[in-house]
Amino acid sequence: MKKLLIVIVICFFQNVFSQTIPKGKSTQKTEAPAEYVPSNTQAVNEDDDQVYNTSGVDVIPQFPGGMNEFYKFISKNYIVPKEKPFFVKGKVHATFVIEKDGSLNEAKISKDIGFGTGNEAIRVLQLCPKWSPAKLKGKEVRVFYAIPIVIN
Repeated sequence: MKKLLIVIVICFFQNVFSQTIPKGKSTQKTEAPAEYVPSNTQAVNEDDDQVYNTSGVDVIPQFPGGMNEFYKFISKNYIVPKEKPFFVKGKVHATFVIEKDGSLNEAKISKDIGFGTGNEAIRVLQLCPKWSPAKLKGKEVRVFYAIPIVIN
């Protein structure tokens, strides 16, 4: 009986405190920046330097051996700063562009936890071997990529 009462109370509060969408508002996200093309409806030129989103390509880029190998590579090469090792925990969010030849370029940190963790993440990404590039309509294209790096 207590379990049933708890379930009913939870459902009630979930319904009362849930968000509603006002009329005239859309649940869709705003448009991506113009430099990131989300769709594969456009023609691809040989000298195309546009940066595509991974959802807008036919073949997504792959690290040699897959994403598990990529995270193993990061954990093997990432050096936790010695400044305050016991307090350094969290996620560093990195973004980069995978070029047509598979190299990483334009590595940036979008969220950092401090103590030099972002600079170390960029250093490790610059050491990264080449990926197999993304393809759109049979042509290799540049792709924007974002990853979280968990530091324990």
